[in-house]
Amino acid sequence: MSDQFLHVDPILCVGHGLCAEMLPEMIALDDWGFPIISPDPIPRHLSKQSGRARAACPALALRLDRTPDRRAQALHAKNAPHR
Repeated sequence: MSDQFLHVDPILCVGHGLCAEMLPEMIALDDWGFPIISPDPIPRHLSKQSGRARAACPALALRLDRTPDRRAQALHAKNAPHR
């Protein structure tokens, strides 16, 4: 099974925050309540929870994909602590 990544459509998302409640290991909320998705692949032990979080999104803004989200990777790199 190949890696899967979680993506959020920023146009569809309205900031309900349900996804972060259901999958806090992969999703944090920003100051306005919008999700910040981990750019890492979904660990195998979280695959069911990620599918449930995607299905529960009231705005249908989450999706699973086999390619990483370049925007999430760039945001993560930008916000990573500098050494």
